[in-house]
Amino acid sequence: MELLDKLKWRYATKAMNGKTVPQEKVDIILEAARLAPTSSGLQPFEIMVVTNQELKEKIKPVAWNQSVVTDSSHLLVFAAWDNYTEERINKMFDLTNEIRGFKNEGWENYRQQLLGMYPQRDPEVNFQHAARQAYIAFAEALTAAAFEGVDSTPMEGFDPDAVDEILGLRAKGLRSCVLLPIGYRKTEEDWLANLVKVRKSTEDLVTVMD
Repeated sequence: MELLDKLKWRYATKAMNGKTVPQEKVDIILEAARLAPTSSGLQPFEIMVVTNQELKEKIKPVAWNQSVVTDSSHLLVFAAWDNYTEERINKMFDLTNEIRGFKNEGWENYRQQLLGMYPQRDPEVNFQHAARQAYIAFAEALTAAAFEGVDSTPMEGFDPDAVDEILGLRAKGLRSCVLLPIGYRKTEEDWLANLVKVRKSTEDLVTVMD
């Protein structure tokens, strides 16, 4: 029940007080994202951790001037691969073999299957697929933040092209897809802070097919 209690506590914080989140909590949030499952284990994304106030000030205008961008302790930018390439796919398969200490014929056959399919697809198709994997890690980070008593604000309301330019992401073969400011709520200035959380009932959301 502790996890569910934390998830009931969290909400999309609209005002933060600028207090710094302890590094050990930030590390846990990032580690949760790192441990997230992704398609074929490729982890086709990176996370930019922005603490530089000047950078946050540059991002704020292209994020609908939302104050949480600049008042957050850390701004996490989830950036997906702009494309699947042979080099990127091979790097992750090689890493798996290195860590596990052996090669598996089925695993190597699967490598060839992906190499014969992903790099040939349209880059935009590949980016959209990679972005969905980034969202899985994003959700893990969101949950971990709540568990650590850290507020967060899921944000799609921003200009990705502008953020990419500010952070130099395109040069790294990355494209921003979602932002996660983390910090601590400023209740007295947050219109959402004291409102009851509204969600569909379980009956409306879940269909059990026996």
